[in-house]
Order: sequence, then C-alpha cells, then structure tokens
Amino acid sequence: MDPLLPTLSAAVPPDRPAVRFGATTLTHAGLAAAARALAAELDPARRVAVWAAPEPATAVAVAAALLAGVAAVPLNPRSGEAELGHILADSDPAAVLVPPGTGLPAPVAALPRVEVDVHRAMTQAPPEPPEESPALVVYTSGTTGPPKGAVIPRRAIRATLDALADAWGWTDADVLVHGLPLFHVHGLILGVLGPLRHGGAVRHLGRFSPGAAAEALADGGTMLFGVPTMYHRIAEALPGDARLAAALAGARLLVSGSAALPAPDREAIHRATGRRVVERYGMTETLMNTSVRPGDPDPDGAAGTVGTPLAGVTLRLVDDDGAELPPGDPDAIGEIQLRGPNLFSGYLNRPDATGAAFAPGGWFRTGDMATLDAAGRVRIVGRRATDLIKSGGYKIGAGEIENALLDHPAVREAAVTGEPDPDLGERIVAWIVPADPAAPPAADAIAGHVAALLAPHKRPRVVRCLTALPRNDMGKIMKRALHD
Repeated sequence: MDPLLPTLSAAVPPDRPAVRFGATTLTHAGLAAAARALAAELDPARRVAVWAAPEPATAVAVAAALLAGVAAVPLNPRSGEAELGHILADSDPAAVLVPPGTGLPAPVAALPRVEVDVHRAMTQAPPEPPEESPALVVYTSGTTGPPKGAVIPRRAIRATLDALADAWGWTDADVLVHGLPLFHVHGLILGVLGPLRHGGAVRHLGRFSPGAAAEALADGGTMLFGVPTMYHRIAEALPGDARLAAALAGARLLVSGSAALPAPDREAIHRATGRRVVERYGMTETLMNTSVRPGDPDPDGAAGTVGTPLAGVTLRLVDDDGAELPPGDPDAIGEIQLRGPNLFSGYLNRPDATGAAFAPGGWFRTGDMATLDAAGRVRIVGRRATDLIKSGGYKIGAGEIENALLDHPAVREAAVTGEPDPDLGERIVAWIVPADPAAPPAADAIAGHVAALLAPHKRPRVVRCLTALPRNDMGKIMKRALHD
C-alpha cells in the first residue's frame, strides 16, 4: 500500500510549493525533510498535542506525527482554559508541538514544549504505520456536554481524501485556497493533508477575506474551500467587486461545508460568476460522506442538497423506530446512518459513548435528518436535536424555513428553532438579524412571506430580532445559545 502522504515518503517529490502561509512557502521536499526530522524525536507510544495556529509549523507538526505513527491532538488556539484543560486531561499528550516563540495559556504551557523548526532536514523516512493506527484525535464541539475526542485512524483519512479526488477530479495540478482553522477536519484533513496526499499545494489565507481569496485565486489558485459565513461575505462583496467575480469565475472548484449554504448566497454567487458552489456533507466522526459533483445538474429544491454518497460510503435513512426508509419520497424525513472506511474508531476513553453511537449492523448514527430522492441525492434537513421541529403533527426541517426567511429583503441572517407549545407540541421560532436594524420587519410580514413560499403550517409563530447570531469558530449557528 502506498504511504498515506506520498510526498513525505523517502522518494523526494518535485521541488515545487506545498504549503504557503503568508510570506512563508515550504516546498514538498522542504516540508518532508522538516517533518522527518521532527518525527525522529517523537515517542510512537504517546500522543502529542499540536497548537494548531495558521502557520507552516502546524503543517510540519501534523505531518511529523503521521510519519512517526503518533496520534496528534489539534488544539484550537481560541479555546478557553477550561476546554483546553479538559482536552489535555482526557488525551494525556506527552508534549505540545508549537511554532517558535508562541505564548501558550496555562494548561498547555504546563506540557513539555517542542518548538517546530520548519527548516530542519532529514532524508530518512520511517516505515509506514498500520492503517488502523490512530492518526488524529479531534475533539467535537461538545454541544451536549464536554467535548469528546474522536479517534480518526489513518484508514479513514486515506479513504476520504481518495474519495474526494474521485468526486472532484483533485490532482497534483490543483492549488487549494482557504482560510479555515486547522484544528478541525475541514481545514486540517481536507485543507492541508489533502494537497499533501495528492501532490498539489495549499495557500492558507491566515484570516479570511473576500479580497485575500480573490488575490490567491487570481495568482494560480484552482480550488476554494470555505464555510457558509465566508461565502456570505463573498456574496455581499460581489456586486461591487469585478476582480472578485473574475477570480471566482476562473477557479475550477468552489466548495462549501461544515453547515448548509443559504440558497440566496449560493444563487448570488452563481449569477455573478457562472460558478456553482459545490456542497458536501461530513462530520468529525465520519470525515466526508457525500458530495455534489462538479457539473451535476442543479436539482429542484437544491437548498440543502449535498449530493450522493462518496466511493466506499453506504448511507441509509431510518425512521424513529429504526426502520429503513426507501428513497424517492420527498416528504420522508429520516436520520442518516452510515457505514464505510471513512468512519472513526471510537471516542477516546468513552466506550459507552462509542457503543451508543452505533446501531446494530455497525451503522453510525449521525443525528442528522435528511430526505433521499430517487437518484440517491441527500438533502439535509438539520440536526435531530435542534433542527427537526414537530409542530401540529408535521415534521418540519428548520433549513427550508431559514432559506425562505433569507429570501425576504429585510432579513440579513436567520435561524429557526422550535419551542414548546401547548397546542402544537412545538411552535416555530424565527430568529432574524434585520438588514436595517433601525427598521426591523413586522412579525406578520415575515410569517406571511414564509407561508406563501412554503406552506401555512411552516410559518413562524414567533419572530425575534437580534443584532447578531451566535456562531462557533467554524461559522455554525449555535442554536442552543439562542434560547439561553
């Protein structure tokens, strides 16, 4: 079997750029040499933490851990001390790999510190570790308790990156542009390890802005990865920025993930650039599951559509009783369950949580609700806990209501939740950020707009105006915080 990251193997690849962060560029050969030197210092029996700052040292640190067969625990530099303390106590790393001169908060500073020198060199590559050995321990967002560490084996990384290459035509000629954080699956596995596996390059923007993305794409970038908040900022900037429109039009692939892309933003980008943003669906525990393919026809009701399963992934929908739902019924909403080589090994130190995450037959319970059309296309409705509203005998997905709200010219941002109602069971609540804070739209106008676009039973019964929606570092709306 070929190495997980062929460009780091003993056969030195062509001396071309691999990663660029700001003014610093490492070639494939330079990154491989630095990673080998660091790998030689790591104890293969102990995990290491990685201070996942948007710097070349992070790419070298994770590559070194993969070469050494050491599980890396990416740390979010923006996390608070309580969360960092929990992650470190749970994962028990032997050391923290950190860019030189970086100040660290108290829980991380207590670890032995290894500063990553991106200019060191070693030619000898260690042997390839087993496929089932842990590669990363990535901590979930912890919306229902302390974060859990998802143990991701090398096998899952290989399967996901190869399936995406198949779906997207990803090759060594591609130059990926993104400004995603590197403590998460999207930015780290897809955004850094993807180019290293396929032999291409990544240009990390540091801090995302539409202008920075346009500059990098115009300078040879072929792919852009982002989350909906980034594409929303792009959509807002496009009307007055011909350079941005041209740069996006010249890209081979625009990909959005980590949350549903609102339909108004998707359509605004398409109108201005002729490019459709490709959506895909994944999770920390499963890596990537489905994707729209470039060139796929735009289906009716495309909002929330995340394509068909990737190579190797088996997907089904089940109802509340665990019975499988046949595809083809647009109103049949069920929970997505998955099997495939892309799945994680389990939650670190949590055999109870690991057992609860799987249904009989080895199906992983995602907690995500969706429909499945006759062509096998998945349309995400939302999370079972926060996005599926049972009102008046109907099962209603929050996502389609959010898109209807965003279609109203007086609404800039929107989220939809349910709250208890003595008559309906749950009533639909719309949380909106007005386009003009001084002139928020009337609640009855908002409800009528949704009822006209969708159906009367899907109209919000309550409309609440906010100055901003609470979001996490990946741009996802934190719906539990809305009610708090």
